[in-house]
Amino acid sequence: MKTRVMKFGGSSLADSGRIRSAAEIVAKEARDGTSIVVVVSAMGKTTEALLSLAGEVSCTRDGRELDQLLASGEQQSAALFSLALKDLGVPARSYTGAQAGIRVAGMSMDARISSIDPSAVRDGFKKGECAIVAGFQGVGAGGETLTLGRGGSDLTAVALAAALGADDCLVYTDVDGVYSADPNRVDGARRIDCLNYEECMEMAVLGAKVLQARSVEMAAKYRVPVTVLSSFHPGGGTRVQEKCVGEDLVVRAVVPDRGVAKVAVLGVPDVPGIAAKLFGGLAERGIAVEMIIQSTMRGQVNDIAFLVKKGLLGEAIDACREVARELDAQGVNFDVEVGRVSIVGAGIANHVEVPGRMFSVLAAEGINLDMIASTSVSITCVVALDRLDDAARALHRAFIEEKTKP
Repeated sequence: MKTRVMKFGGSSLADSGRIRSAAEIVAKEARDGTSIVVVVSAMGKTTEALLSLAGEVSCTRDGRELDQLLASGEQQSAALFSLALKDLGVPARSYTGAQAGIRVAGMSMDARISSIDPSAVRDGFKKGECAIVAGFQGVGAGGETLTLGRGGSDLTAVALAAALGADDCLVYTDVDGVYSADPNRVDGARRIDCLNYEECMEMAVLGAKVLQARSVEMAAKYRVPVTVLSSFHPGGGTRVQEKCVGEDLVVRAVVPDRGVAKVAVLGVPDVPGIAAKLFGGLAERGIAVEMIIQSTMRGQVNDIAFLVKKGLLGEAIDACREVARELDAQGVNFDVEVGRVSIVGAGIANHVEVPGRMFSVLAAEGINLDMIASTSVSITCVVALDRLDDAARALHRAFIEEKTKP
C-alpha cells in the first residue's frame, strides 16, 4: 500500500475554511487507498501571536515555557484538521509530536530530532485512520516538550516520511512551487520544475523562503523525494530529489536575503587559536554565523568579519565584545544596512566564466561588493541593502531570463 506524508503550512490553515479545503485534498488521497500522514503547522500567524502575547506578560525569555506555549499552536491545528476529516467521512486521529513517537534532544526552541518510533502511526493505519501530527515538536529525554525551531514542521514531515519509508512527501504552501527569484520583486521569475537536494538546501540556507534547510538535509540523507505544491491552486509544483534531468541552466535561482547583518572584530592578534575562541564563544550562545572573512594581516593583527541573522545581532555583538576584551582586539563594529544576493546552481562549479560574469553584471549596475563567498553550487555577494533588489533583478536577467529567450 502506498504511504504518503502531506504537510500543510500556516497559510494553508489560516481559518476554518482553509482547514476544510486542505482536508478535502487529503480525503481524496485517503479514499484512493493511500495511507496518509498529515503534518500541520500552527494556523496562520498563531506562532507570532503567541510570541507577542508572551512578551506582553513577561520580559523573561524562558525557553521551557515558550516551548510549551508554541507547541500548542500545532496541536490546535492537528485536532481541528482531524475533526474536519471525520466530518468528510475519513477516519482520522490527531497526535502530538510525543504521541507520534518523535524524540528530540538539544536546546529549547531549536531541538534536533534524535529518533522516531512510528508504531502508533502504523497502528492507526491498520485501523484505516489518517494520522494528523502536530509539527514543530517532539519529546525530550525528561518527558518535556521541545520545539524544532522556525520551519520545524517541514522537518517533522520529512523525518516521518523517512521513518515510515513513505513513497514521497508533499509540502503544501501558498505558492505553486519554488521560483527562480521572488516573484513579488522580480517580474521574470519562473517556477522551477525540479531541484536537486544540494541546490534546494543552498537556497534555503541563503535565505530563500522554500523549505527549512534541515528538512532538505534530512531528505537528502534518507532519499525522500519532496514536492512543494500550492494548497490553493492544483497542478504545478517543484520536485526536490537526488537528480534532475533535462535542465540546461547553469544558474537555477537568484536569492536575495535582507535578514542578515555584518559584524567585524577589528585588530585581532594574529596568533593560533583566536578564531576558535571567537567562534566557540558564539557557538556557546547558539549563534550561527555565515560568510566568515579574515583580512590580510597588517603588522601582527587582522580583522575578522562575518554575517549573522539580524535577530541575533545583539547577542552576537555582546559575545564578540567579550572576546575582544580578552584578546585585546581593537574593537567590534556592525552594519545592518547590508543584504546578500546569491546565484545558485549545480553547474556553477564547472563553468569558470560564471564568477566574472556575475561581478560584471553588478558592476554595470554600479553596485559595490562588500564581501564575496562561494561554494560548489553558489556565489554570494554582500551589497548595500538599498541596492539588493537591483542586484537580484540584474542577475536574474543575465543568468536566467536571457538564457531562456527563444
